[in-house]
Amino acid sequence: MGILVVIGMTSIKKILVIRLSSIGDIILTTPLLRRLHTAYPEARIDYCTKQPFRSLLASNSRLSLIYTTDRFPTEQYDLVIDLQNNHRSRVLVRSLNGGQKFRYRKENWKKWLMVKFKINCYSSSQSIVARYQDAIKELGVPDDLQGCELYLSSLEKAFAVPYFEGGRKTLALCFGAKHFTKRYPQKRYAALISLLLAQMPLRILLLGGKEDAIQASEIMNTLPVVYRPEVVNLAGSCSLMETAALLAQCDAVLSNDTGLMHMASAFSKKLFVLFGSSSSVFGFLPYQTPFELFEVAGLPCRPCSHIGRDHCPKGHFRCMNDLSETLIAQTILDHFKGVKS
Repeated sequence: MGILVVIGMTSIKKILVIRLSSIGDIILTTPLLRRLHTAYPEARIDYCTKQPFRSLLASNSRLSLIYTTDRFPTEQYDLVIDLQNNHRSRVLVRSLNGGQKFRYRKENWKKWLMVKFKINCYSSSQSIVARYQDAIKELGVPDDLQGCELYLSSLEKAFAVPYFEGGRKTLALCFGAKHFTKRYPQKRYAALISLLLAQMPLRILLLGGKEDAIQASEIMNTLPVVYRPEVVNLAGSCSLMETAALLAQCDAVLSNDTGLMHMASAFSKKLFVLFGSSSSVFGFLPYQTPFELFEVAGLPCRPCSHIGRDHCPKGHFRCMNDLSETLIAQTILDHFKGVKS
């Protein structure tokens, strides 16, 4: 017989979690889903997101139904948790009758002070996962100290198999990002790849969406011809979850601050992370997985945005240009040399 958790006089039998976008933010909600499932084992947990991100949750056995903004639920829930907290999600929540409603507090004023005046009002570099947890702290749902989760279908797993034949160590390179100031320059990535391949016979996979295909071509075209056969350009040719399946099989991942970084963390991958205009105080470091962070500490103009910009407002782009490809490459090589075959 299952344990029925009661808050006040209300039995929790149906829960709805809302996070509309984007890749990384949705993946960072999965620890909370697991904890809710543990705390309320008899409850049905549903989720609402935007259609392009539905596949991230499709194989998650902790969820019963996945709704999108095109097909929002109309039934009554005992517990609604809004982890998006924007105008759209608040409108959706108001359309639901009854039930207890909790909302993630974005604390945008802290972001504004940090970006505008470099005043850090965050108590620590607390993960966004912990801030999601704080949204429901009065429920008493315990932290389980475990990481993010993604679940692959058998077809997705099978898709990745051919890319890992031959036994070579494989590095995934997630070179894209929505905003320019979060992207390490393509020429620098090409130089970094050359440094790696000059010293070790690695397999390197370029991963990204269709929007990243042009950047991937620039990296490939800049590479010396001798190294191109060792690099597989898959940007724009894989579905979101096929990309996840590839990350699940890689030995390590080099990434900008982007959604694929969090996707890799869901498989406990060793991450080498490049932060440009990003800052760890905003809570988006890899969660519960080993990582090395490369950033230009002490740069007075950093962070210039909490989400990234389409250009460097100072014109020098030092937050990325000052990151040494030699140092990054050597750190990755040292990791692979220490990994037992």
